[in-house]
Parts: sequence; structure tokens; C-alpha cells
Amino acid sequence: MSATRTLFLACLAAGWLLWLSPARALELPESHAVPGGVAVIPLPADKPPRAFFQGKPVMVVTDDRGRPAALVGIPLATKPGKQTLELRQADGSTRRVTFKVRARDYERQYITLKNKRMVNPEKRDMQRIGREQTRIRKALAHWSPTPPETLKLNLPVQGRISSTFGLRRFFNQQPRKPHSGLDLAAPEGTPVKAPASGHVVDTGDFFFNGNTIFIDHGQGLVTMYCHLSRIDVAPGQQVRAGEIIGAVGKTGRATGAHLHWGVSLNDARVDPAFLLAEPLPEP
Repeated sequence: MSATRTLFLACLAAGWLLWLSPARALELPESHAVPGGVAVIPLPADKPPRAFFQGKPVMVVTDDRGRPAALVGIPLATKPGKQTLELRQADGSTRRVTFKVRARDYERQYITLKNKRMVNPEKRDMQRIGREQTRIRKALAHWSPTPPETLKLNLPVQGRISSTFGLRRFFNQQPRKPHSGLDLAAPEGTPVKAPASGHVVDTGDFFFNGNTIFIDHGQGLVTMYCHLSRIDVAPGQQVRAGEIIGAVGKTGRATGAHLHWGVSLNDARVDPAFLLAEPLPEP
């Protein structure tokens, strides 16, 4: 057998083993199959497949008992009822698994902003916002094959909860998209720490979000930090859990100093509370 053929077969075998190798054993969160939640769906134990929800790749991990499962982020706009997870095996075969999404009610929040441009942006603002939204969507949809080190996240900053996830928001009495993160009020300059290890996908100063950082933790788990007074990391940089990445501020659309912390899973914004190592403190 030629050296070239031997190398080819070795690479093929390595790729097959990578496909079939069990994911890193992790402590899984509880399943919350609701809009804005995380559904934990058990998978076949012999050959864990790749999984897709609404055409997007889904995290597949193994729990601390060696059982594989898919973790599905459910978009806030998802209607209650039956949903389908697509499973793709290495041999090209596919199967579908259904699961039920339950209803979840979210409260309303009314916010008054003195800066009217933050409610009804001008034409020049809209051009900037359009460019930024493309960049933000790309960062939040980022996918890397390595599973995260943990699914138990720490709070990035200790502070009062000023806005919970999923609030139906009204700015100056005008309805806007639901709140897709968790707001933690803290004094300006308070250090913000990475809740888990990962690498920085992007950073920037955005019209609505202000100074912002995006961190990829693996397999579609991406966290976002907005309204920062400063950014202490750069795109491509590896960060460890507990490392300072920036500081609380009030840049962008903010009425006061706070951190907007967002969590994205398979490009769906989910409630950070479902992935916390410790329960949220009382508001």
C-alpha cells in the first residue's frame, strides 16, 4: 500500500472517529421547552448523530452518566405546540424526533427615553443600524465544533436585576421586540467577567447595544455583553472563566449603568437563567 493511500485511510478513520466519538461529559441543565427556553432531548446512545432545529445545527453533548442529548435553544417567537428535531447519521440517513413546546407568559415593560433617536432613528442612523445588525447576527450565529467546557454559567457581574428576559417592551409607548437578555444594574466601571471559557468572536461600538463583546463557548453557545464603558478583550482572544473582559457602562440605548447579558443557543436567544450555575437572586 502506498504511503499516500495509507495517509488517506488514516485521515478517513480519524474523521469517522471524530464523528462517533462521545461528546465531553457535562452536567446538563433542566429541560425548559418554552419560547426562550432550552429543550434537552435524549438521543440514541450508540452513535450520537448531528442534530438540526429549523435548519440550524444544534449542540450534542454527553451527560455525566454517558448519555447523549441535544440541547435546543427555542426562539422567543416559537408558537407552542409540536416541534421537530432532525437527526443526521454519519451514513447519510436521517430521522426526526418531535417534542412539545409549552406556552410561557412574559410581562410588559414601559421605558421612557429622552433621546428620541433611540426610539425612532434617523435615516443616517438606519444605515448604520443595518450594517451593524448583519454583523451582530453573524456573531450570534457563530458555530464551532468543540463542545463547551461547562453548561453551568456564572453571572458576569453581581448586580440588581433591572430587567428580566422576555419582557414585552414599549419605548415611549411604542412596542418593540421582546427583551432578549438579562439586565444587571451595577455602578459604572464595575468589572464584567467571562461566565465560562471561550474565545471572543467580535467586539464593537453599536448604535443600540453600545460597546459590546461576543464570546463563543462552543457548539452554538454564544454570549453577548452590551452597554459596556470599556472593552478589555479583542476578537480571536481566548478567555477563561472569571477573566475580566470589560466594565459596566451606559453606552448605546441605556437609561443608566447596567449590563445587558444575552445568551444565544443555535442562534436562538434564550433566558440566561436556564443555564446559570446558581439561581438568580431575588429582584
